[in-house]
Amino acid sequence: MPNNQFKKPSITRLVDNLEKLNLVKRVASEFDRRINLIYLTKQAHKLQEESMVLAEETLNEALITVPVEKVEVCKEVLQIVYDNLK
Repeated sequence: MPNNQFKKPSITRLVDNLEKLNLVKRVASEFDRRINLIYLTKQAHKLQEESMVLAEETLNEALITVPVEKVEVCKEVLQIVYDNLK
């Protein structure tokens, strides 16, 4: 019998934990009571904005000595790789 501590958490449990942290809110669907819609809270939106600012600052710092044309080539290659994985 497998050890339960190594099972991946279910989506329900992940959402439960995010809800406890006040990062998401469940709202029952008005069309189908079996469905819960999941929305980010204001706190989560603020955290998302702060994270995006930090990510942009980190990226700018990492690219400071990289010539612009090489950054563009890198973006093009990564787009091709991404498209190949679709």
